[in-house]
Amino acid sequence: MDINPLVMILIIFAINIVYVTFLTIRMILTLKGYRYIAAGVSIAETIVYIVGLGLVLDNLDQIQNLIAYAIGFGTGVIVGSKIEEKMALGYITVNVITSEAGEMLPRELREKGYGVTDWLANGRDGDRLSMQILTPRKMELGLYKTIQEIDPKAFIITYEPKTIHGGFWVKTVRKGNLFK
Repeated sequence: MDINPLVMILIIFAINIVYVTFLTIRMILTLKGYRYIAAGVSIAETIVYIVGLGLVLDNLDQIQNLIAYAIGFGTGVIVGSKIEEKMALGYITVNVITSEAGEMLPRELREKGYGVTDWLANGRDGDRLSMQILTPRKMELGLYKTIQEIDPKAFIITYEPKTIHGGFWVKTVRKGNLFK
C-alpha cells in the first residue's frame, strides 16, 4: 500500500509526539512514586513507539520521514512537559525571606490554608523574617501571587521535597481538608 509522502510525514510526526508525550509523563509519574500508573502508560508508550519507528525504518530512503520523527520527538517533549505542568503532581517547599511584611505575610498565608513555619533571621542589611511553606504544586502560583501582593521584594526559593512526614499540615492533607 502506497501512502502519500506528505501523509506519511504527518503520521510519523504525530506518532512521535504521542510517544514522547507518554515517555515524558511516564518518567514524571515514576519519579513522583506513581509506579503502577507509570507501568500502564509505558504499555501504550511502547506500542506507539514500535509503530512509529517501524514506519521510519520501513522508509529509511525518505529523509523527510527521519526529520519528521526528530521534530515530532522534540515537540513531544514540550507537549509532555506542558501536560505534566497541568497535572501538577506532588508538593513544593517554598522558602521566603522578607524584610517588609513583618508578621502580616505569615498570618495571611496561614489564613489561606498554607502551612507556614517562620523565624527571625539576619541578613546583610538587617533583620529579616524567614518562612518555610509547604503546598501542593497546583497551589504554587496562588502562593506566589499572595506573597508578591504583600511583599513584591520578597526573596523566594522553591524546591520539591522528596519525603514529607509529620506536622499538622501532613495530617490535614491526608484527611483531604487542605484548601477546602
